[in-house]
This record gives sequence, structure tokens and C-alpha cells, in this order.
Amino acid sequence: MSFSLIAAVGKNGELGLHGELIFHIKEDMQFFRDTTRGHKVVMGRKTWESLPGKLPHRENIVISRHDVEGADKTIHDLEQFIADNKDTDEEIFIIGGGQIYEAFAPYAKTIYLTEIEASADADTYFPDFDKSRYDKTIIKKGESHDLIYAFAKYSLK
Repeated sequence: MSFSLIAAVGKNGELGLHGELIFHIKEDMQFFRDTTRGHKVVMGRKTWESLPGKLPHRENIVISRHDVEGADKTIHDLEQFIADNKDTDEEIFIIGGGQIYEAFAPYAKTIYLTEIEASADADTYFPDFDKSRYDKTIIKKGESHDLIYAFAKYSLK
């Protein structure tokens, strides 16, 4: 299984603005909870700090130069963590931010994107990835507060 990226993105790959998510869709939050429950979630320090607290029912791993209080584990060497885990049978979820997605994108076997048919101001974007390397499955489509979205799963061919 190895690394899976999970994010909600706008039409242009928008992820966040000033350390906050741009799009707030209740169904997306539920999809995130259901999909990542029971797994390791890996994030950068800024993403960790943007959370209301530790994500329950998951092992919270933060990538940072310094130890992070409250996290289950702090990773100081990103390249070593990738090397140690890229061939594991365990599904490890990468949950942000932009630089962390960028670092893990070449190793992603699965990418779960809530693709939102809207654009917005952003300062953080999901990295471009070669979609031809993946099979795309639409898990579910929906609409919330005038936002049309689809839960898409990209699986490495």
C-alpha cells in the first residue's frame, strides 16, 4: 500500500490560504475521517498547528526540525522516513501541507482527492502529478452550499 495522499482541492489545485483550508464541506470531513481512521497520518508542522487537536483514532506523525508536543511521533529526517516506509504493506496517509504533498507525490500509490468545481484565492496548492500513471475512480459526487464536488480515487496503474 504505502503512501496515500488525501486532500480537498479546487479547480486549480487550491488547498489553503493563510494556513487554513479554503473549502469547508461537511461530507469531505466525514470522508477524510472514515478513510484515514486507524491509519498513520503524516503532516507538516503548520498543518499540525492548524488542527484543533490530535486527530483521534490515528497515529499523528509530524515532520519538523524540532520535537512537536502532542504528536505521537516527530520525524526529523523526511528522506529517511520515505526510505524506511515506501515499500511497507501499511497504508500511510499524507495529509498536508503543500510541501509535504510535494515531497511524497512521487511515492504515492493512491491519491484521494475531493475535487471541487470552484476556484478561490490560495497560497498553497496540491502538486501537479502525472494523472496518466493512475486509474481514476469516482467514489461519490455531491453538492454542499453551492459547491459541487466529487470524491476521486487515483490508483497507480
